[in-house]
Amino acid sequence: MHITTMILIAFILDLFLGDPEWFPHPVVLMGKAITFLERQLRDIFPANPEGERAAGRVMAFILPVFTYAAARILLIRLSIVSPVIAWAVNIFLCYQVLAVRSMLRESRNVYHALQTKSLDAARRAVARIVGRETARLNEAGIVRAAVETVAENFSDGVVAPLFYMLIGGPSLALAYKAINTMDSMVGYKNDRYLNFGRAAAKMDDAANYIPSRIAAFLVMGAAFISGEKSEADPLSYRFGSGKLVSMWERRMIAHRAYLIWKRDRRKHESPNSAQTESAMAGALGVQLAGPAVYFGKVSDKPFIGDPLRPIEERDILRANRIFFTGSCLAVLAVIFSGHILL
Repeated sequence: MHITTMILIAFILDLFLGDPEWFPHPVVLMGKAITFLERQLRDIFPANPEGERAAGRVMAFILPVFTYAAARILLIRLSIVSPVIAWAVNIFLCYQVLAVRSMLRESRNVYHALQTKSLDAARRAVARIVGRETARLNEAGIVRAAVETVAENFSDGVVAPLFYMLIGGPSLALAYKAINTMDSMVGYKNDRYLNFGRAAAKMDDAANYIPSRIAAFLVMGAAFISGEKSEADPLSYRFGSGKLVSMWERRMIAHRAYLIWKRDRRKHESPNSAQTESAMAGALGVQLAGPAVYFGKVSDKPFIGDPLRPIEERDILRANRIFFTGSCLAVLAVIFSGHILL
């Protein structure tokens, strides 16, 4: 079966099933492997900056290579035993590396918690999907954190896995997921991981370089197709409506997303994180990023986007609509590219 057909079926499975909490997910296994490797490698290498960097490089090599090799060997052996079983497992593995439904569900949980006017519940909900400290976030900070995560995960959880599925099947997509999981666990600039996590962070930057830029343009396209304005959006003043009512407005929203992306796409220590965040900020007409607290320390990140209006709860739903539409566009692009290139 053609890889694009497998990807389409996997995408549909993810939309309907998501990631059931009762089912062991590959990322959970990767997380356990990372914890085990870190403990073992720290015992082997000297406890100094050079030793920690060396240990981190070893882990950054072992995990993705082993993940790719294990998945590849499994699929080859299954294809010998039964092509039908191999086909089913290929689809299952593709489905496992996508994160559309789970991201929509978790971000929507933040929105619903805000609707109940319970900041504590909203903080707990957003803490499930962000790495920053959430205990002191106000309502705007919670919304901003959720929207940023939706934007960033569009690249990490949808576009990048699809990109690597297309060029290397589920084995390469799983290897990417291993790199991304390493970065999310050890790629921090704190006392514990400044040296040990450096290789994982650099590898994640390299792996996401192309997908994040593709994702930014998909955000612009999704904003054109499905964007919704707030009544406070300056574009609404011209027409007196909080909804899109003309092709002109759609073009203006997509164009604004492009202009903010062009200006602010490098406003992040990572070469990739601001790519989709800046396009999302432009599409919504709000300001994202800014100072945030990580591990008790304030990270003075620059703001992304223009504060054309105050950020509001419904921006989570608007970001979700762009996320979902962009995901559909990404799958269509993969199918189109696959039938041309493969």
